Amino acid sequence: MTIQPQYITDANGQKLSVILPIDDYLELLEDLEDLATIAERKDEATFSLEDVIKELQL
Repeated sequence: MTIQPQYITDANGQKLSVILPIDDYLELLEDLEDLATIAERKDEATFSLEDVIKELQL
């Protein structure tokens, strides 16, 4: 993804807001949700791929 933001500035040139294409915005939201999920699950137990495959075969 190549983000191409546009900025709204005040009279002094200070950036106040950003305008993004909707697709870029939605992709950023999805990434943020993914990161939040990862952070919430960081302390959960992990399982090896072999264990998962064995469990699915039962």
